[in-house]
Amino acid sequence: MERASPRSSCAGGAAGVRPLLSAGLRVLVDGHPICAACGGAVQPSGPDEWRHARRSVKQPRIARGELASLPTYAAFRARFPWASASEDEWREGVDRLGRFSARLAASTRRHRLLPGENPLLDLVSELAAGHPWRLSPGLAQVLDLGERRRELASRFSWAIPTEQALAVLAKRAPLVECGAGLGYWTALLRARGVDAVAYDLTPPGTARNDYHRRRQPWSEVRRASAAAAARRNRDRALVLCWPPYDDDAASYGALRAYRGEIAIHIGERDEGTTGSVRFHRELRLNWTLVEEVDLPHWPNLRDRLMVYRRNPRRLPHRQRDRCFECGCFIPTGAIGRCELCFTRRPPALALRVGRHRMEYPQEMVDAMPEALRKAFEASPARIR
Repeated sequence: MERASPRSSCAGGAAGVRPLLSAGLRVLVDGHPICAACGGAVQPSGPDEWRHARRSVKQPRIARGELASLPTYAAFRARFPWASASEDEWREGVDRLGRFSARLAASTRRHRLLPGENPLLDLVSELAAGHPWRLSPGLAQVLDLGERRRELASRFSWAIPTEQALAVLAKRAPLVECGAGLGYWTALLRARGVDAVAYDLTPPGTARNDYHRRRQPWSEVRRASAAAAARRNRDRALVLCWPPYDDDAASYGALRAYRGEIAIHIGERDEGTTGSVRFHRELRLNWTLVEEVDLPHWPNLRDRLMVYRRNPRRLPHRQRDRCFECGCFIPTGAIGRCELCFTRRPPALALRVGRHRMEYPQEMVDAMPEALRKAFEASPARIR
């Protein structure tokens, strides 16, 4: 199958460019919408108007700093002609972001927290205005919630604490937080008089940490791997807050090394965006959920605080991931066939998605919309 140039066959013209939809939602390939006619990258050019992109680009975003420099709605529309926000939505978004920016600047300069303070929750509430993301599409576009989440997570925590969640943690003290990042949850607890210690493999200020921009921790964060910290603190309840889904050592490794009775996972239940596949299998096999608290969460996420108690008898892992073609074992959580089967009987189309490989047999390729097939064939993630 030769790689094609998707735009070469597009007959839609500038006025007829439309994004490919599936079940009413735009189809994304390599992070951008694609043309329904040719499969090439497209981007908005106005309200419900689209044009071909010169290269593969992701959905353009409205930067907070740039938005603040535009004095009128007319200036905003001139700078972002593709934006769908109405004048009222623009005005409301600018107002919320102004208050948010002022609070963020003040919070960033802080080095310690006082009892009862929770600046992360205050900042999220400033954006949500008391409503958990029941926002119109135009207002959400102006606020750019995805960027706000990354911005706050890099300065505070990936999960948003509440008084109820902190009270549940306090009941389980003393605590050890592994993979604590900036130590924000631990700082909130210690400000409330709770006995808690924090560890991270790369504490802020000591080495590069890809998850956090702020270099000043909110609380003392000691250097240690999650497993080492869990092993030496068996007398404390184990706390894992948003461990990466693709890092076995940060979640499964810590849980297996821990010899205490209470483990607390802050993140998504089951195999979501937090904790590795083996981590969630270990929880299902050998731990019992005894308490659960819902947390404020960003759109498309379902964060919660979950308290587990160790079962009296440990069961071994018997579930193993196998190649569905030859039956040999493959790495836990892997998708698709083993390398040998892939090499011997390659599929019609294959894409690299993170650490996984997505395979499409000929019948699936034949059933795809032509535009999607062309976009896949031209994707830099294509393996063959």
